[in-house]
Amino acid sequence: MKEALVSLFLFFAFPLACALDVQVLDSDGQPIFPGLHYYVVASTSDMGGGIRVAKTGNSKCPVTVIQDKNGTAYGIPSKFTIPGISTLEIFEGTPLEVKFITTKPECVKSFNWTVFVDSEIGKHYIGVGGPEDHPGQQILKGAFSFYKYKVGYKLMFCSKDSSPPCSDVRLFGSLEEDERRLILSTNDDDGVVFDVMLIQSPP
Repeated sequence: MKEALVSLFLFFAFPLACALDVQVLDSDGQPIFPGLHYYVVASTSDMGGGIRVAKTGNSKCPVTVIQDKNGTAYGIPSKFTIPGISTLEIFEGTPLEVKFITTKPECVKSFNWTVFVDSEIGKHYIGVGGPEDHPGQQILKGAFSFYKYKVGYKLMFCSKDSSPPCSDVRLFGSLEEDERRLILSTNDDDGVVFDVMLIQSPP
């Protein structure tokens, strides 16, 4: 396990080195830190609200990460951790693990963010849980990171097992829909890049 975490950290060493001097800030302009709780919401309310989990497709359990279309809805908070490290500040390009912080549904094994390949829509999407929660779907191993974007930040996911190795987190679907799935893509035809701000939540 330790070797895998070291390998993952080295995989991100170059982009991390390029961005080490730029801290990721919350909506109050304060640096974000591992272990604290934050709402991940759209940077402007006309682009929808925060994120939560929902049932999609034939799933009987809410294991898909979606954005709420309500611009005033914060969703559920998340925390960020750096693989193998627990005390560092978070900079642009820092590889992160993400986990929802709220009461977990009994039907899902964990509330960690994971990337899965949905054969029905042909997209990589963000979900929670493990293989048993997404039967028949491939898991993509890697890490998330923040980068400054138009208004706030965009999330990217990088994996040694995909080509290209890094993709933007995008919103799949129209804003008129009740919810939009979070997918990975470098193609503008697959939806808009999720431009987010981070609002600190009470622990």
